[in-house]
Amino acid sequence: MNLYHSYSTTRIFMRRAAVVLAGVLALPVMLFRADRARFYSYLHRVWVKTSDKPVWLAEAESVCCDFY
Repeated sequence: MNLYHSYSTTRIFMRRAAVVLAGVLALPVMLFRADRARFYSYLHRVWVKTSDKPVWLAEAESVCCDFY
C-alpha cells in the first residue's frame, strides 16, 4: 500500500518552471524586503517537492542515518 504518489515528469517540470518565473519576477521587489528569505525558502520547498509526501519527510528519509 503506497500512501504517497510521485508526480509526473511534466508536473515537476511545470512546478519548477513556475518557481523560476516567480523568483525572477519577484527579484526586484524582494531585494528591498526584509522577509525575502522566507519567500525564497518557500520557493525552494516548491522546487524540491516531487510527490504528495511532505518535503520534510522526504528529506528526513533521504539522509543516511547520520545520528544513529
